[in-house]
Amino acid sequence: MTATEREVLVKVPALTLGFWVIKILATTLGETGGDAVSMSMNLGYLVGTGIFMALFVAAVYLQIRETAFSPWLYWMTIIASTTVGTTLADFATRSIGIGYSGGSALLLVILLGSLYWWHRDLGRIDVSSISSRKAEIYYWMTIMSSQTLGTALGDWSADTAGLGYLGAAAIFGSLLAVVLVLHLMKRGSTTVLFWVAFVLTRPLGAVVGDFLDKPVAQGGLELSRFGATAVLLAAIVLLVLVLPQRAAEHSH
Repeated sequence: MTATEREVLVKVPALTLGFWVIKILATTLGETGGDAVSMSMNLGYLVGTGIFMALFVAAVYLQIRETAFSPWLYWMTIIASTTVGTTLADFATRSIGIGYSGGSALLLVILLGSLYWWHRDLGRIDVSSISSRKAEIYYWMTIMSSQTLGTALGDWSADTAGLGYLGAAAIFGSLLAVVLVLHLMKRGSTTVLFWVAFVLTRPLGAVVGDFLDKPVAQGGLELSRFGATAVLLAAIVLLVLVLPQRAAEHSH
């Protein structure tokens, strides 16, 4: 493969319905998996963050070195980003003590900053333009920022705002439906709608994950975190096997 061919290679998936279904499952798994390590295994948020951050960095390294789109590697990296996002957000909001409101505000600024510098440096932040190593680095930095923000935002909605897990899930699900309608009606920037939808899937997955594993007294089902994580992982593996997986098309 020549240098020119490497420059135009897009190693992220096309935005299909299957992509969004797997993304929501992955964000839910990130919540149950992150809680399983930090809470059920009693390792704490800091140690859990260290473990998942190492996995995320390793996955991104492999993703960037890969010479072609690999569905398995891509979704492994996404899952790593959701788990580290869970423990990192919990560490910031609970261990450091800035709270869900402060954590959500801080992480929103970080996410917007990542998108701003990416656009300022490369001129585009849409999926079809992720065709260089620099763009990939920006992409994965933004992904991790959005996953971390989503965890804090989900917790804020369910707890601080008093919506509960199902109430918060209904809100985020409704917002995603609005984004879908705008997309179908071709209203607004496709790139903006993508990133809004990408961010919203994370708090949706976070509150659904909390609903599955939190105590009944807190409004959850109190299912095993390890069991829920295993089921979600199996569902993701099945969908990656069954649903067509293709890379997004490059556009100049």
